[in-house]
Amino acid sequence: MTVQPSQTEFDIAALMADMGRRARSSADAVRLAGPETRSTALAAIAGALRAHAEAILAANAMDIARARSNGMTEALIDRLALSPTRVAAIADAVDEVAAFPDPLGVETARWTRPNGLDFARVRTPLGVLAIIYESRPNVTADAAALCIRSGNVAILRCGSDCLDSSLAIHAAVVEGLTAAGLPADAVQLVPTPDRAAVGALLTGLDGCVDLLIPRGGKRLVARVQAEARVPVLSHLEGLNHTYLHAAADLDMARDVVVNAKMRRVSVCGSTETLLLDAEAAGRLLPPVSEALIAAGCELRGDARARALVPAMIAAEDADWATEYLAPILAVRIVDGLDAAIDHIRRYGSGHTEAIITEDANAAAAFLNAIDSAIVLWNASTQFADGSEFGFGGEIGISTSRLHARGPVGAEQLTSYKYVVRGTGQTRP
Repeated sequence: MTVQPSQTEFDIAALMADMGRRARSSADAVRLAGPETRSTALAAIAGALRAHAEAILAANAMDIARARSNGMTEALIDRLALSPTRVAAIADAVDEVAAFPDPLGVETARWTRPNGLDFARVRTPLGVLAIIYESRPNVTADAAALCIRSGNVAILRCGSDCLDSSLAIHAAVVEGLTAAGLPADAVQLVPTPDRAAVGALLTGLDGCVDLLIPRGGKRLVARVQAEARVPVLSHLEGLNHTYLHAAADLDMARDVVVNAKMRRVSVCGSTETLLLDAEAAGRLLPPVSEALIAAGCELRGDARARALVPAMIAAEDADWATEYLAPILAVRIVDGLDAAIDHIRRYGSGHTEAIITEDANAAAAFLNAIDSAIVLWNASTQFADGSEFGFGGEIGISTSRLHARGPVGAEQLTSYKYVVRGTGQTRP
């Protein structure tokens, strides 16, 4: 059983400053460790997660009980809840990262200048990453694994609702690190739910933090962006759209939309708004709506959609800008491809958008016009996941336009340096 320290047991500022110093002092050991050592550490972490599954589940039960007593919705509890299957999947994900090619030292370009100087651009770690996340205890293992694979060290700050689970998972991470001879401080977890800890991370801990990654709701990300004194890699809300073009195949449209909305409603890749071309709405909307309703989805439609499916609730303006993370779907009929694009540009969060169509020209126009981090043709938005991209997991889906965009895996957690080799050249 884990015990959460109260804020009276220590000084938050001193705690965080010490965590920053210990992280910085661990960075070189992780950066200079060979890929085999990092792989060994990851395999040991996966093994420790499996060995301590019972303790992790017991800690998670405490988190769930607390969440229910605090009135958390069942959809959000689904994001928090672990099961033997989910713990096994967490360990499997760490094994996948262990098997992922080590990104460090990879030459992404190499060339020789007329003066004989040899230039190479080589991947290097970012350094010390502070990762702030909510609700999902699996992120503790995912973030630790991806940071170790990419040669970074991490300070993790989970949400108060998953602190017990995350502490139990972190214990397994530390066990695996030390078994491989890496510093235990290479991955630290803030052990208090006190929000002052977040404020301390935003300061950069006296230069110890190189990058902040917030993974959570709009308020968390907005606070980090507004107050951070170090670079931020943002993960905004998943206000995602699926557009059924006039040339959409009915069976495909029905299957993809139901999956995109209902496979897991609490993930950031869930479709939140369904757009239908007016030309095909009469053909597509009734059977697609029937399948969604049968799956337990509440539909909120505009006037034209409700004329075709009277069972829909009337949509309000706020519905077009809402990430439900629940079995609720906003439905709107639009007058063609351009109108669908205009709607997405107005209301979308730049995360993930999909078009369903048999018309390759329409698909190409959509994929080119929509500038979200992920755009799909004839596929579910629930593929917005680093493991589905073959990245060996992810820390989140970046909606930033600088450094990394889309799923942030190990490779996306690296920067680069230039290695220049000469034979005695001097500049005239």
